[in-house]
Amino acid sequence: MPEHSQSADDPLRDVEIIVVGAGFSGLGLGIQLKRRGHESFVILERADDVGGSWRDNTYPGVACDVPSPLYSFSFRTNPSWSRMYSPGPEIFDYLKDAAAEEGLRPHLRFGADMLDARWDENAKRWTVRTPRGEFRSEILVSATGHLTDVKYPEIPGLDTFPGDLFHSARWNHDIPLEGKRIGVVGTGASAVQIVPQLAGLAERLVVFQRSAPYIRPRNDRAFSVAEKRLFQRDERSVEELRELLFWTNDYFFASRRMLPGFIDEMRAHTLNHLATQVPDPDLRAKLTPDYEVGCKRVLASDDYYPALLKPNVELEAAAFDRVEGQTVVSSAGNSFDLDVLVFATGFETYDLPSAHRIHGRGGLALSDHWAGGMQAYNSTAVTGFPNMFLVNGPGTSLGHNSIIYMIEAQVDHILAALEWRALNGGAVLEVSAEAEEQYAHRLDTLAAGTVNLRGGCSSWYVDPRNGRATLTWPDVAHRFRDQCAAFDATAYGVAAAADRS
Repeated sequence: MPEHSQSADDPLRDVEIIVVGAGFSGLGLGIQLKRRGHESFVILERADDVGGSWRDNTYPGVACDVPSPLYSFSFRTNPSWSRMYSPGPEIFDYLKDAAAEEGLRPHLRFGADMLDARWDENAKRWTVRTPRGEFRSEILVSATGHLTDVKYPEIPGLDTFPGDLFHSARWNHDIPLEGKRIGVVGTGASAVQIVPQLAGLAERLVVFQRSAPYIRPRNDRAFSVAEKRLFQRDERSVEELRELLFWTNDYFFASRRMLPGFIDEMRAHTLNHLATQVPDPDLRAKLTPDYEVGCKRVLASDDYYPALLKPNVELEAAAFDRVEGQTVVSSAGNSFDLDVLVFATGFETYDLPSAHRIHGRGGLALSDHWAGGMQAYNSTAVTGFPNMFLVNGPGTSLGHNSIIYMIEAQVDHILAALEWRALNGGAVLEVSAEAEEQYAHRLDTLAAGTVNLRGGCSSWYVDPRNGRATLTWPDVAHRFRDQCAAFDATAYGVAAAADRS
Protein backbone atom coordinates (compact mmCIF):
# COMPACT_ATOMS: atom_id res chain seq x y z
CA MET A 1 0.00 0.00 0.00
CA PRO A 2 1.68 3.27 -1.13
CA GLU A 3 2.22 5.72 1.70
CA HIS A 4 0.25 8.41 -0.14
CA SER A 5 -2.58 6.15 -1.27
CA GLN A 6 -6.07 7.40 -0.47
CA SER A 7 -7.72 4.10 -1.22
CA ALA A 8 -10.97 3.55 0.68
CA ASP A 9 -9.94 -0.06 1.24
CA ASP A 10 -6.77 0.87 3.07
CA PRO A 11 -6.21 -2.14 5.37
CA LEU A 12 -5.20 0.23 8.18
CA ARG A 13 -8.46 2.21 8.21
CA ASP A 14 -9.59 0.28 11.27
CA VAL A 15 -6.84 -0.76 13.65
CA GLU A 16 -6.07 -1.32 17.30
CA ILE A 17 -3.77 1.71 17.62
CA ILE A 18 -3.52 5.07 15.87
CA VAL A 19 -0.33 7.04 16.48
CA VAL A 20 -0.42 10.70 15.41
CA GLY A 21 3.00 12.06 14.48
CA ALA A 22 6.12 10.48 12.94
CA GLY A 23 8.88 12.27 14.82
CA PHE A 24 11.02 10.73 17.57
CA SER A 25 7.92 10.00 19.70
CA GLY A 26 5.75 8.35 17.08
CA LEU A 27 8.59 6.37 15.54
CA GLY A 28 9.88 5.27 18.95
CA LEU A 29 6.49 3.83 19.83
CA GLY A 30 6.06 2.35 16.36
CA ILE A 31 9.40 0.55 16.55
CA GLN A 32 8.59 -0.95 19.92
CA LEU A 33 5.15 -2.05 18.74
CA LYS A 34 6.68 -3.69 15.69
CA ARG A 35 9.38 -5.42 17.70
CA ARG A 36 6.68 -6.87 19.97
CA GLY A 37 4.74 -8.30 17.07
CA HIS A 38 1.97 -5.70 16.83
CA GLU A 39 0.72 -5.23 13.28
CA SER A 40 -2.60 -3.50 13.85
CA PHE A 41 -1.39 0.10 14.03
CA VAL A 42 -1.07 3.09 11.77
CA ILE A 43 1.09 6.21 12.12
CA LEU A 44 -0.60 9.32 10.74
CA GLU A 45 1.74 12.12 9.66
CA ARG A 46 0.63 15.47 8.26
CA ALA A 47 3.84 16.04 6.27
CA ASP A 48 5.32 13.94 3.48
CA ASP A 49 8.07 12.22 5.43
CA VAL A 50 9.05 11.13 8.93
CA GLY A 51 11.35 13.18 11.13
CA GLY A 52 9.27 15.80 12.96
CA SER A 53 11.37 18.80 13.98
CA TRP A 54 14.39 17.39 12.16
CA ARG A 55 12.45 17.28 8.90
CA ASP A 56 10.97 20.76 9.35
CA ASN A 57 14.02 22.68 10.59
CA THR A 58 16.39 23.11 7.65
CA TYR A 59 17.86 26.50 8.52
CA PRO A 60 21.60 27.14 8.00
CA GLY A 61 23.60 25.69 10.87
CA VAL A 62 20.77 23.57 12.31
CA ALA A 63 22.16 21.11 14.83
CA CYS A 64 21.27 19.41 18.08
CA ASP A 65 22.25 20.93 21.40
CA VAL A 66 22.21 17.56 23.17
CA PRO A 67 25.30 15.38 22.63
CA SER A 68 24.76 12.95 19.73
CA PRO A 69 25.42 9.70 21.61
CA LEU A 70 22.59 10.65 23.98
CA TYR A 71 20.27 11.93 21.26
CA SER A 72 19.21 8.60 19.83
CA PHE A 73 17.04 5.68 20.94
CA SER A 74 18.71 3.55 23.62
CA PHE A 75 17.48 0.49 21.72
CA ARG A 76 18.95 1.78 18.46
CA THR A 77 22.20 3.57 19.15
CA ASN A 78 24.15 5.07 16.28
CA PRO A 79 27.92 4.41 16.17
CA SER A 80 28.31 6.61 13.10
CA TRP A 81 27.56 10.11 14.37
CA SER A 82 30.08 12.46 12.80
CA ARG A 83 30.26 14.95 15.66
CA MET A 84 29.60 15.37 19.35
CA TYR A 85 26.63 17.58 18.38
CA SER A 86 25.01 16.21 15.26
CA PRO A 87 23.95 18.42 12.35
CA GLY A 88 20.20 18.36 11.75
CA PRO A 89 20.37 16.47 8.42
CA GLU A 90 22.25 13.63 10.13
CA ILE A 91 19.49 13.26 12.72
CA PHE A 92 16.88 13.37 9.97
CA ASP A 93 18.72 10.55 8.16
CA TYR A 94 18.89 8.57 11.42
CA LEU A 95 15.10 8.76 11.78
CA LYS A 96 14.44 7.89 8.13
CA ASP A 97 16.75 4.87 8.40
CA ALA A 98 15.07 3.80 11.63
CA ALA A 99 11.63 3.90 10.02
CA ALA A 100 12.76 1.92 7.00
CA GLU A 101 14.95 -0.66 8.72
CA GLU A 102 12.45 -1.34 11.52
CA GLY A 103 9.67 -2.05 9.01
CA LEU A 104 7.50 0.95 9.76
CA ARG A 105 6.98 2.18 6.19
CA PRO A 106 3.86 0.01 5.60
CA HIS A 107 2.33 1.54 8.74
CA LEU A 108 2.93 5.19 7.75
CA ARG A 109 0.31 7.39 6.13
CA PHE A 110 1.63 10.77 4.97
CA GLY A 111 -0.50 13.80 4.21
CA ALA A 112 -2.76 12.59 7.01
CA ASP A 113 -3.11 15.65 9.20
CA MET A 114 -5.31 14.98 12.24
CA LEU A 115 -8.18 17.37 11.54
CA ASP A 116 -10.35 15.97 14.29
CA ALA A 117 -10.25 13.01 16.72
CA ARG A 118 -13.35 11.91 18.64
CA TRP A 119 -14.12 9.24 21.18
CA ASP A 120 -17.25 7.25 20.33
CA GLU A 121 -18.96 6.39 23.61
CA ASN A 122 -21.03 3.57 22.10
CA ALA A 123 -18.40 1.91 19.96
CA LYS A 124 -15.62 2.54 22.52
CA ARG A 125 -13.36 3.62 19.70
CA TRP A 126 -11.61 6.69 18.39
CA THR A 127 -12.31 8.15 14.97
CA VAL A 128 -9.62 10.36 13.44
CA ARG A 129 -10.60 12.46 10.45
CA THR A 130 -7.79 13.38 8.02
CA PRO A 131 -7.49 14.67 4.44
CA ARG A 132 -7.00 11.00 3.54
CA GLY A 133 -10.30 10.00 5.07
CA GLU A 134 -11.24 8.56 8.43
CA PHE A 135 -9.24 6.13 10.53
CA ARG A 136 -10.66 4.26 13.54
CA SER A 137 -8.99 2.57 16.48
CA GLU A 138 -9.36 1.33 20.03
CA ILE A 139 -6.31 3.31 21.18
CA LEU A 140 -5.20 6.83 20.24
CA VAL A 141 -1.66 8.07 20.91
CA SER A 142 -0.92 11.74 20.33
CA ALA A 143 2.78 12.07 19.57
CA THR A 144 2.65 15.50 17.98
CA GLY A 145 5.28 17.11 20.23
CA HIS A 146 5.33 20.65 21.55
CA LEU A 147 7.93 22.28 19.27
CA THR A 148 5.91 21.69 16.15
CA ASP A 149 3.57 24.58 15.33
CA VAL A 150 5.45 27.81 14.62
CA LYS A 151 4.64 31.00 16.48
CA TYR A 152 4.81 34.53 15.08
CA PRO A 153 4.57 37.57 17.34
CA GLU A 154 1.79 40.08 16.83
CA ILE A 155 3.58 43.01 15.17
CA PRO A 156 1.78 46.14 13.94
CA GLY A 157 2.39 46.85 10.26
CA LEU A 158 4.02 43.52 9.47
CA ASP A 159 1.69 43.11 6.51
CA THR A 160 3.19 46.27 4.98
CA PHE A 161 6.69 44.81 4.79
CA PRO A 162 7.55 44.51 1.07
CA GLY A 163 10.51 42.18 1.50
CA ASP A 164 10.71 38.46 2.21
CA LEU A 165 9.94 36.99 5.61
CA PHE A 166 9.69 33.49 7.01
CA HIS A 167 9.98 31.50 10.25
CA SER A 168 13.23 29.73 11.11
CA ALA A 169 11.42 26.38 11.22
CA ARG A 170 10.01 26.90 7.73
CA TRP A 171 13.14 28.18 6.02
CA ASN A 172 12.59 29.45 2.49
CA HIS A 173 15.61 28.24 0.56
CA ASP A 174 14.37 29.92 -2.63
CA ILE A 175 15.25 33.37 -1.25
CA PRO A 176 18.87 34.40 -1.92
CA LEU A 177 20.39 36.01 1.16
CA GLU A 178 23.85 37.03 -0.09
CA GLY A 179 24.33 40.77 0.13
CA LYS A 180 20.91 41.38 1.68
CA ARG A 181 19.97 43.47 4.70
CA ILE A 182 18.56 40.88 7.08
CA GLY A 183 16.82 41.10 10.43
CA VAL A 184 16.70 38.12 12.81
CA VAL A 185 13.95 38.33 15.40
CA GLY A 186 14.71 36.39 18.57
CA THR A 187 17.80 35.13 20.39
CA GLY A 188 16.81 31.59 21.34
CA ALA A 189 18.26 28.19 20.48
CA SER A 190 17.63 28.49 16.73
CA ALA A 191 18.79 32.10 16.47
CA VAL A 192 22.21 31.44 18.02
CA GLN A 193 22.79 28.83 15.31
CA ILE A 194 21.41 30.95 12.46
CA VAL A 195 23.14 34.27 13.22
CA PRO A 196 26.73 33.01 12.70
CA GLN A 197 25.70 31.59 9.32
CA LEU A 198 23.94 34.75 8.12
CA ALA A 199 26.75 36.98 9.38
CA GLY A 200 28.91 35.61 6.59
CA LEU A 201 26.31 36.28 3.90
CA ALA A 202 24.50 39.50 4.73
CA GLU A 203 25.45 43.01 3.79
CA ARG A 204 23.92 44.01 7.09
CA LEU A 205 22.54 41.78 9.83
CA VAL A 206 20.43 43.16 12.68
CA VAL A 207 19.63 40.87 15.64
CA PHE A 208 16.57 41.94 17.62
CA GLN A 209 17.03 40.84 21.23
CA ARG A 210 14.09 41.12 23.63
CA SER A 211 16.09 39.46 26.42
CA ALA A 212 19.66 38.21 26.47
CA PRO A 213 20.20 34.44 26.75
CA TYR A 214 22.76 32.69 28.95
CA ILE A 215 25.16 30.83 26.66
CA ARG A 216 27.68 28.17 27.67
CA PRO A 217 30.61 26.89 25.59
CA ARG A 218 29.50 24.27 23.10
CA ASN A 219 32.85 22.51 22.73
CA ASP A 220 31.68 20.68 19.63
CA ARG A 221 34.14 18.48 17.77
CA ALA A 222 34.23 15.79 15.14
CA PHE A 223 34.63 12.23 16.34
CA SER A 224 38.00 10.85 15.29
CA VAL A 225 38.35 7.88 12.97
CA ALA A 226 39.60 5.84 15.92
CA GLU A 227 36.56 6.77 18.02
CA LYS A 228 34.14 5.85 15.25
CA ARG A 229 35.89 2.53 14.73
CA LEU A 230 35.61 1.82 18.44
CA PHE A 231 31.88 2.72 18.45
CA GLN A 232 31.24 0.43 15.49
CA ARG A 233 33.30 -2.44 16.89
CA ASP A 234 32.15 -2.28 20.50
CA GLU A 235 28.52 -1.32 21.11
CA ARG A 236 29.21 -1.19 24.83
CA SER A 237 31.54 1.78 24.26
CA VAL A 238 28.59 3.78 22.91
CA GLU A 239 26.44 2.78 25.87
CA GLU A 240 29.16 3.77 28.33
CA LEU A 241 29.49 7.18 26.71
CA ARG A 242 25.70 7.61 26.80
CA GLU A 243 25.67 6.82 30.51
CA LEU A 244 28.48 9.26 31.21
CA LEU A 245 26.72 12.05 29.30
CA PHE A 246 23.34 11.29 30.88
CA TRP A 247 24.56 11.40 34.49
CA THR A 248 26.69 14.47 33.80
CA ASN A 249 23.63 16.26 32.44
CA ASP A 250 21.45 15.15 35.35
CA TYR A 251 24.03 16.66 37.71
CA PHE A 252 23.22 20.06 36.24
CA PHE A 253 19.61 19.86 37.44
CA ALA A 254 20.86 20.96 40.86
CA SER A 255 21.33 24.43 39.41
CA ARG A 256 17.70 24.40 38.20
CA ARG A 257 16.67 23.92 41.82
CA MET A 258 18.80 26.98 42.64
CA LEU A 259 20.97 25.10 45.09
CA PRO A 260 23.78 27.41 46.25
CA GLY A 261 27.08 26.44 44.75
CA PHE A 262 25.49 24.62 41.81
CA ILE A 263 23.66 27.65 40.39
CA ASP A 264 26.68 29.82 41.16
CA GLU A 265 28.81 27.41 39.16
CA MET A 266 26.42 27.53 36.17
CA ARG A 267 26.14 31.32 36.29
CA ALA A 268 29.91 31.75 36.42
CA HIS A 269 30.38 29.19 33.63
CA THR A 270 28.15 31.15 31.24
CA LEU A 271 29.21 34.67 32.21
CA ASN A 272 32.88 33.74 31.95
CA HIS A 273 32.16 32.51 28.43
CA LEU A 274 30.60 35.89 27.63
CA ALA A 275 33.51 37.81 29.15
CA THR A 276 36.04 35.70 27.27
CA GLN A 277 34.39 36.15 23.89
CA VAL A 278 33.12 39.75 24.11
CA PRO A 279 35.82 42.25 25.18
CA ASP A 280 33.69 45.34 24.46
CA PRO A 281 32.10 46.32 27.81
CA ASP A 282 29.14 48.09 26.20
CA LEU A 283 28.23 45.11 24.01
CA ARG A 284 28.88 42.75 26.92
CA ALA A 285 26.43 44.73 29.06
CA LYS A 286 23.75 44.33 26.39
CA LEU A 287 24.42 40.59 26.29
CA THR A 288 24.26 40.12 30.06
CA PRO A 289 20.91 38.58 31.10
CA ASP A 290 18.83 40.39 33.73
CA TYR A 291 17.35 37.20 35.20
CA GLU A 292 18.75 34.11 36.92
CA VAL A 293 20.57 31.46 34.90
CA GLY A 294 18.33 28.54 33.91
CA CYS A 295 15.09 30.53 34.07
CA LYS A 296 15.14 30.38 30.28
CA ARG A 297 16.84 27.63 28.33
CA VAL A 298 20.63 27.84 28.65
CA LEU A 299 22.05 27.81 25.13
CA ALA A 300 25.29 26.34 23.80
CA SER A 301 27.40 28.14 21.22
CA ASP A 302 31.00 29.00 20.45
CA ASP A 303 30.32 31.20 17.41
CA TYR A 304 27.30 33.35 18.32
CA TYR A 305 29.16 35.99 20.33
CA PRO A 306 32.02 36.21 17.76
CA ALA A 307 29.42 36.72 15.02
CA LEU A 308 28.07 39.75 16.87
CA LEU A 309 31.55 41.30 16.76
CA LYS A 310 31.61 41.42 12.96
CA PRO A 311 31.37 44.89 11.39
CA ASN A 312 28.25 44.03 9.38
CA VAL A 313 26.35 42.73 12.43
CA GLU A 314 24.41 44.85 14.90
CA LEU A 315 22.73 43.80 18.12
CA GLU A 316 19.55 45.77 18.82
CA ALA A 317 18.89 45.09 22.50
CA ALA A 318 15.22 45.92 22.21
CA ALA A 319 12.09 44.15 21.05
CA PHE A 320 10.85 44.22 17.48
CA ASP A 321 8.09 46.81 17.85
CA ARG A 322 6.52 47.65 14.49
CA VAL A 323 6.98 47.75 10.74
CA GLU A 324 6.52 50.78 8.52
CA GLY A 325 6.94 49.51 4.98
CA GLN A 326 10.55 48.47 4.56
CA THR A 327 11.54 50.07 7.87
CA VAL A 328 11.56 48.08 11.09
CA VAL A 329 11.29 50.04 14.34
CA SER A 330 12.44 48.62 17.66
CA SER A 331 10.85 49.33 21.05
CA ALA A 332 13.84 51.61 21.71
CA GLY A 333 12.75 53.77 18.75
CA ASN A 334 15.61 52.81 16.44
CA SER A 335 14.84 52.27 12.75
CA PHE A 336 16.35 49.78 10.29
CA ASP A 337 15.74 49.40 6.56
CA LEU A 338 15.76 45.68 5.81
CA ASP A 339 15.19 43.32 2.87
CA VAL A 340 14.52 40.04 4.69
CA LEU A 341 13.06 39.16 8.10
CA VAL A 342 13.73 35.82 9.80
CA PHE A 343 11.49 35.04 12.75
CA ALA A 344 13.26 32.74 15.20
CA THR A 345 10.37 33.20 17.60
CA GLY A 346 9.65 29.68 18.72
CA PHE A 347 6.52 27.55 18.82
CA GLU A 348 3.05 27.22 20.29
CA THR A 349 3.90 25.48 23.55
CA TYR A 350 1.22 25.96 26.20
CA ASP A 351 -1.96 25.96 24.07
CA LEU A 352 -1.17 23.18 21.62
CA PRO A 353 -3.17 23.34 18.35
CA SER A 354 -3.55 19.55 18.47
CA ALA A 355 -5.42 19.85 21.79
CA HIS A 356 -8.20 21.75 20.01
CA ARG A 357 -8.72 18.79 17.68
CA ILE A 358 -9.01 15.95 20.21
CA HIS A 359 -12.42 15.37 21.82
CA GLY A 360 -13.05 12.92 24.63
CA ARG A 361 -16.13 11.92 26.63
CA GLY A 362 -19.14 14.10 25.89
CA GLY A 363 -17.31 15.78 23.03
CA LEU A 364 -15.09 17.77 25.42
CA ALA A 365 -12.07 19.24 23.64
CA LEU A 366 -8.71 18.54 25.24
CA SER A 367 -7.98 22.27 25.00
CA ASP A 368 -11.05 22.96 27.18
CA HIS A 369 -9.97 20.34 29.71
CA TRP A 370 -6.63 22.14 29.76
CA ALA A 371 -8.08 25.65 30.05
CA GLY A 372 -6.34 25.87 33.44
CA GLY A 373 -3.08 24.53 32.02
CA MET A 374 -1.85 21.30 30.46
CA GLN A 375 -1.66 18.30 32.76
CA ALA A 376 -1.75 14.54 32.46
CA TYR A 377 -1.27 11.62 34.83
CA ASN A 378 2.36 10.54 34.58
CA SER A 379 2.48 13.14 31.78
CA THR A 380 0.80 10.47 29.63
CA ALA A 381 -2.95 9.98 30.33
CA VAL A 382 -5.84 12.43 30.73
CA THR A 383 -9.11 11.88 32.58
CA GLY A 384 -12.14 12.08 30.31
CA PHE A 385 -10.10 10.84 27.34
CA PRO A 386 -10.37 7.03 27.45
CA ASN A 387 -7.81 4.84 25.74
CA MET A 388 -5.75 7.91 24.85
CA PHE A 389 -2.10 8.48 25.65
CA LEU A 390 0.29 11.39 25.10
CA VAL A 391 4.00 11.29 24.32
CA ASN A 392 6.20 14.35 24.70
CA GLY A 393 3.33 16.37 26.12
CA PRO A 394 2.91 18.22 29.43
CA GLY A 395 5.53 17.76 32.15
CA THR A 396 8.18 16.24 29.89
CA SER A 397 10.35 19.06 28.60
CA LEU A 398 13.87 19.27 30.03
CA GLY A 399 16.37 22.06 30.17
CA HIS A 400 19.29 19.88 31.15
CA ASN A 401 19.03 16.43 29.53
CA SER A 402 17.75 14.46 26.53
CA ILE A 403 14.04 14.43 25.64
CA ILE A 404 14.58 11.01 24.03
CA TYR A 405 15.00 9.55 27.52
CA MET A 406 11.60 10.96 28.54
CA ILE A 407 9.95 9.68 25.35
CA GLU A 408 11.22 6.16 25.95
CA ALA A 409 9.86 6.15 29.51
CA GLN A 410 6.43 7.16 28.18
CA VAL A 411 6.58 4.52 25.46
CA ASP A 412 7.25 1.91 28.15
CA HIS A 413 4.22 3.14 30.10
CA ILE A 414 2.00 2.78 27.02
CA LEU A 415 3.38 -0.66 26.16
CA ALA A 416 2.70 -1.83 29.72
CA ALA A 417 -0.84 -0.45 29.50
CA LEU A 418 -1.44 -2.29 26.23
CA GLU A 419 -0.11 -5.51 27.71
CA TRP A 420 -2.32 -5.15 30.79
CA ARG A 421 -5.31 -4.42 28.58
CA ALA A 422 -4.66 -7.46 26.40
CA LEU A 423 -4.64 -9.67 29.49
CA ASN A 424 -7.84 -8.15 30.82
CA GLY A 425 -10.33 -8.44 28.02
CA GLY A 426 -9.54 -5.18 26.26
CA ALA A 427 -10.91 -3.02 29.05
CA VAL A 428 -11.28 0.70 28.45
CA LEU A 429 -8.46 2.57 30.22
CA GLU A 430 -9.24 5.98 31.63
CA VAL A 431 -7.13 7.54 34.33
CA SER A 432 -9.06 8.82 37.34
CA ALA A 433 -9.45 12.54 37.95
CA GLU A 434 -7.92 12.04 41.40
CA ALA A 435 -4.77 10.43 39.99
CA GLU A 436 -4.37 13.20 37.41
CA GLU A 437 -4.87 15.95 40.00
CA GLN A 438 -2.48 14.37 42.51
CA TYR A 439 0.21 14.09 39.86
CA ALA A 440 -0.34 17.67 38.67
CA HIS A 441 -0.23 18.96 42.26
CA ARG A 442 3.04 17.12 42.87
CA LEU A 443 4.60 18.64 39.76
CA ASP A 444 3.34 22.11 40.68
CA THR A 445 4.89 21.72 44.14
CA LEU A 446 8.22 20.61 42.72
CA ALA A 447 8.20 23.35 40.09
CA ALA A 448 7.67 26.02 42.73
CA GLY A 449 11.24 25.42 43.88
CA THR A 450 12.85 25.68 40.46
CA VAL A 451 14.45 28.58 38.69
CA ASN A 452 11.78 28.37 35.98
CA LEU A 453 9.34 30.04 38.39
CA ARG A 454 11.76 31.85 40.70
CA GLY A 455 14.29 33.15 38.21
CA GLY A 456 12.64 36.43 37.29
CA CYS A 457 11.94 35.80 33.62
CA SER A 458 9.13 34.86 31.28
CA SER A 459 9.74 31.80 29.13
CA TRP A 460 7.96 29.24 26.97
CA TYR A 461 8.24 26.78 29.86
CA VAL A 462 5.54 28.70 31.75
CA ASP A 463 1.85 29.03 30.82
CA PRO A 464 1.18 32.80 30.84
CA ARG A 465 -2.50 32.18 31.56
CA ASN A 466 -1.84 30.89 35.06
CA GLY A 467 1.88 31.03 35.81
CA ARG A 468 2.23 27.24 35.99
CA ALA A 469 5.30 25.54 34.53
CA THR A 470 3.14 22.97 32.77
CA LEU A 471 5.58 22.00 30.07
CA THR A 472 8.59 20.99 32.14
CA TRP A 473 9.51 18.00 34.28
CA PRO A 474 10.67 19.70 37.51
CA ASP A 475 13.10 17.03 38.70
CA VAL A 476 16.11 15.01 37.64
CA ALA A 477 15.45 13.05 34.46
CA HIS A 478 16.09 9.58 35.89
CA ARG A 479 13.28 10.06 38.41
CA PHE A 480 10.79 10.44 35.56
CA ARG A 481 11.50 6.87 34.48
CA ASP A 482 11.41 5.66 38.08
CA GLN A 483 7.99 7.21 38.68
CA CYS A 484 6.22 7.29 35.31
CA ALA A 485 7.33 4.39 33.11
CA ALA A 486 5.45 1.69 35.01
CA PHE A 487 1.71 1.09 34.52
CA ASP A 488 -0.47 1.14 37.65
CA ALA A 489 -3.95 -0.18 36.82
CA THR A 490 -5.49 1.27 39.96
CA ALA A 491 -4.80 4.84 38.74
CA TYR A 492 -6.94 4.11 35.70
CA GLY A 493 -10.07 3.10 37.63
CA VAL A 494 -10.03 -0.02 35.51
CA ALA A 495 -12.75 -1.87 37.37
CA ALA A 496 -15.30 0.87 36.73
CA ALA A 497 -14.13 1.31 33.16
CA ALA A 498 -14.33 -2.41 32.51
CA ASP A 499 -17.98 -2.38 33.60
CA ARG A 500 -18.71 0.29 31.02
CA SER A 501 -16.90 -1.51 28.22
